[in-house]
Amino acid sequence: MKLSLLLLLPLAQSVFSQPTNDTLLWGAYRPNLYFGLRPRIPQSLMTGLMWFGTQNYQSVTRVRHACDQGDNLDSYTWTEYDTREGGVQVLKDGSNNVKITTEFLKVAGGDHGGSWAARVKGEPIDKDKTSRVSTIFYFGLEGLGGLDLETDENENGITGEIKLVGSTPELDDFAIRIVDSDDNKAVSSGPHADAFKQRIGRTHFIARPVSEGEVWQASQFITKAMFDRAREVIGPYQDPAVGSPDPSFVLQLPDDVYMNSNLYAFQKFFDGPFQFDVFFDSGSNTRKLDSSVLDQGIPALVAAYDKRFQKVLPYPSDYPSEKQESLQNFSKAITSNLVGGVGYFYGNSIVDRKFSYEWDQDEDTIDDGAEKDAKMTEPKALLTATPSRSFFPRGFYWDEGFHLLHIGQWDNDFSLEILKDWIGLIDNDGWVAREQILGEEARSKVPSEFLTQVPNYANPPTLTMAVTAFIERVKKTSVKRGPSDAELGMDLGMGGSQAPLGMPQGIAAAVESQYLENPELALSFLKGIYEPLKRHYDWFRLTQRGQIKQYSRKARSRSEGYRWRGRSEQHVLTSGMDDYPRGPPHAGELHLDLISWMAFFSRTMRDIAAYVGEKEDEATFVQNEQAILNNIEDLHWNENEKMYCDVNVNDEDESYHVCHKGYLSLFPFLLELLPPSSPHLGHILDILYDPEHLWSPYGIRSLSASHPEFGQGENYWKGPIWMQMNYLALRALHNTYAAQAGPYQQKAQQIYKELRQNIVNNVFKEYERTGYVWEQYDAINGEGRRSHPFTGWTSLTALILAEKY
Repeated sequence: MKLSLLLLLPLAQSVFSQPTNDTLLWGAYRPNLYFGLRPRIPQSLMTGLMWFGTQNYQSVTRVRHACDQGDNLDSYTWTEYDTREGGVQVLKDGSNNVKITTEFLKVAGGDHGGSWAARVKGEPIDKDKTSRVSTIFYFGLEGLGGLDLETDENENGITGEIKLVGSTPELDDFAIRIVDSDDNKAVSSGPHADAFKQRIGRTHFIARPVSEGEVWQASQFITKAMFDRAREVIGPYQDPAVGSPDPSFVLQLPDDVYMNSNLYAFQKFFDGPFQFDVFFDSGSNTRKLDSSVLDQGIPALVAAYDKRFQKVLPYPSDYPSEKQESLQNFSKAITSNLVGGVGYFYGNSIVDRKFSYEWDQDEDTIDDGAEKDAKMTEPKALLTATPSRSFFPRGFYWDEGFHLLHIGQWDNDFSLEILKDWIGLIDNDGWVAREQILGEEARSKVPSEFLTQVPNYANPPTLTMAVTAFIERVKKTSVKRGPSDAELGMDLGMGGSQAPLGMPQGIAAAVESQYLENPELALSFLKGIYEPLKRHYDWFRLTQRGQIKQYSRKARSRSEGYRWRGRSEQHVLTSGMDDYPRGPPHAGELHLDLISWMAFFSRTMRDIAAYVGEKEDEATFVQNEQAILNNIEDLHWNENEKMYCDVNVNDEDESYHVCHKGYLSLFPFLLELLPPSSPHLGHILDILYDPEHLWSPYGIRSLSASHPEFGQGENYWKGPIWMQMNYLALRALHNTYAAQAGPYQQKAQQIYKELRQNIVNNVFKEYERTGYVWEQYDAINGEGRRSHPFTGWTSLTALILAEKY
């Protein structure tokens, strides 16, 4: 992820980011007010913000441009972010004593996606200390079109408003303006100020031609130009007796424009608080923007966001009222950061269709005629959320299903846009790469050993959770409108042309809920994804099939056993639980988590088939689901250990259980595959609720505290607490085991209440302490660990607080 504070302008009917996945400044994807078609072209107008302190020369070595953990910002967070309207982001840079707030607002109108306005303002964090900052705002154009500086050039910089004009086939004609606040104070004092007085208080600039596909490296071109000039300027001041000029007079862009430039950068120097506005005026939009748009629009956006948030994710009545404001702001921030971290990627990827470990080389490997070794694919496009803007700036299949649970609650139709893109990646065999590393920019942030994807490697099919959640939202909306579920089914199946139920003829549904308000759209969407999902389901059943009869295993089904391909001696990366303890690699092993996911996948396909009227398929999925559930009991339950386990094969070719108390052993419970009356449920709850094993004041641990490998080695899934797994546990308790009658209902209710409080309290505590939410939390003291901000599945805390499962 190149988090180049990058903004993509409205292409046709939407705004989205090109190869870049995210931006510190704006966020990466902003659909227009009209949810129209999104062009599939690698072309864009991009803007970005860079800044550095000028209190000394060392600060320029730490130019802020990307979301990099190494920058050690105190925090950066969207406080509000709406995919269609805009948002507010606050970045605290203690090293340079500046808090920067970026505000972004879309303005509808015209035929080419509308206009937009942005405001960048800064203020000292500590008002008693110096705060000198240089900002560089840039624009880059890739693809067809042109961009020119209309403001007159000057070798000493520009005073007043800056104006660029441009045109592309999608945007048509447009103009960009940068306008300073009258209250800004330039750096005007310092060593040798008189020698540079002609350049003080001006905007400095460059324009450079950049090759196709390299605009994402804008910071390199810009800083090179600045450093080249600095080397020339500093020459006369090498004598220590003379002393160096103030950095603000030396670290300036050279004020020149090259022929055929498609990258423009504008640099300002501020002493103390500052503010400037940037306006993008679409030529077809009759309304021309000015600062009043932001003065009025941003407060209105914040108020509307707050009102909608209280409706969609309301503050729960069982939490103290005195914590409402702080917890609600926290919940809004992590929701905004999840949505603001959605990005549009475009590019090729690396695939090796023949690689496999020796224990994976069996008849299940697909595409036997393919050439060996890694090859570049054709370019693809993907709209996706990202786990972490700073550390995992790309699409992850394992994560995305959880992302879409949260996004779907907030903005149903936006979540379906993302889901549709992921479904579109399913190839003719039914495979989807578990990491989507599209293009050079994405590859620049990935260790080389993880770049190549293999077409017989899977990942937990979490996208099915997003489909199931959508179907549930359709049902709930139908109930609110009046018709029963049965009537909804008839309406969906008839495919008539009547207006959406409960809405006047000719009145469109709200943008964020078109697919909920209109049964025809819901049916159309489900029909559109059904065949590729079915192909994906069949791919799992073919390529991840495990062996049952070969080892004389006793099970009611002779075919429903599964194992992850692509495991190494110490890791099963494909399972999503990388270093979780397993047995030694063997072609005969069977994995509990995968067979559980296949039961869940079968149930999802059953539900979709019922909606789209595929009765024969529905019957098949029902049969498959029951066969898988039977085999979970027959193959994976260990009566002596009172737990579910993996299965492996010893040196005598005998089958045996591999039992490790932890997330793995909970899977039939986590995915709600057990009936509330199951006698095994009590044993699972005992393990979960035991402080000697999984229970902690901060959430459920990934591995038992009594396990000999607890906290050892890499310690990624050997104890640390993960939010998405705790969310699954809470969802299972809330929706099934604490809600439905059964022998363990009371215990489930108690566990649910305590676990929910433990999770929310700890994640919030660490957020207040550190300024971030984290990838995982320490199993002993609850402290945030590894990458941050991790506003992917950790943002599920907002759903947990609001009890939206």
